[in-house]
Amino acid sequence: MPYPRLSILVLTWSFIPLLAQAETWIVTDSQHPVTHFPKGARLILLDEPERLEDKLTALLPKSPALAQRVFNQRLAANRPLADQLSQSLQGVAAAWSVGVRKVPAVVVERRFVVYGEPDVRQALMLIDRHK
Repeated sequence: MPYPRLSILVLTWSFIPLLAQAETWIVTDSQHPVTHFPKGARLILLDEPERLEDKLTALLPKSPALAQRVFNQRLAANRPLADQLSQSLQGVAAAWSVGVRKVPAVVVERRFVVYGEPDVRQALMLIDRHK
């Protein structure tokens, strides 16, 4: 009787897009890549702010006052990078606000979390089963 199993599998797979449409965050860092990233999900890289700050602070002068001035000029001159930094910091704060402490983490509706599963599709199936 392979047909009932197949229909359950097809039915389960049909719910994956619905879960992906719910607010879904993938929280990880550059050392823990994930696969099967669903369309519309929010990717939060916890080490992204540090990487962007390194770009903005590279080769700053030794003088704190001058360094601050150069840093501010770089921010003003590179709006896209400044916006990326702001968004990445907001992402880190959002991950902390729901209690994420390990990566990778897949968060759905800010209530359901699966830790340690790099296959996002698999993590979404686990959350679906729990719901």
